[in-house]
Formats: sequence, structure tokens, C-alpha cells
Amino acid sequence: MDAIRRAEIAEQPCIDVDEAELDAALGENYGIFKAGGQRWATLRFSPFQARWVAAERWHPKQRGTLLADGRYELELPYAVDTELVMDILRHGEHCEVVGPPELRARVKAALASALARYRD
Repeated sequence: MDAIRRAEIAEQPCIDVDEAELDAALGENYGIFKAGGQRWATLRFSPFQARWVAAERWHPKQRGTLLADGRYELELPYAVDTELVMDILRHGEHCEVVGPPELRARVKAALASALARYRD
């Protein structure tokens, strides 16, 4: 919605899509990107961040566990990691990607690239 620059009234009526049909098409994985097969991300949040993340709903099928040491582990399905990586990065040092390895590598590369900008 934040990218909409203008709206127009169309002569054609919109298509009313049943909510269940829409959810079946778009609701299976995290974010707006739907290509590819489903994978599950496992994220661990620091005790500092745990209470806020535990109260958030990232996805209807998410699974969350409060760990004995105060950290919070969140599991959620995704297909394309673009939007998920952005959301992980906003938690900075308070989030660790446990798996899958390719998601962990992608976040690690993004953090390394960001850190390189601060080398003096």
C-alpha cells in the first residue's frame, strides 16, 4: 500500500474472491512472494527481544517456543526469503537464523555487506 501513487475508479467491477480461496493462494508462506517450494525458517530471539516477538503474529501457521534461557524460538513457513530477510535484519543482534542453512547464509552475507560500509 505504501507504494501506491494514485488510484483510479475502474469501469469494470472488481472480482470478489472468496477469503478461503485467497488464503489458499497467498497465505501458505511468509510474505508476498509466492514462487518456489515451502521451507521452514527457525529463528531465535534474545531474551531482550523475546517478549515482543512472542506477541507478534508473523504467519498464521507459525510455531513459537519460549526457551528455558529466556530466548524465543520462532518457526514459520516461507517460499522466497526476500521479505523474511528484511524482517530478520530489523532485529539486528537480537535474532539468529538457526535454519535452514541457505537462509542463515543469506542473512550472514547481508550483515557482512552492511558491516563493510562501516570499515574506516
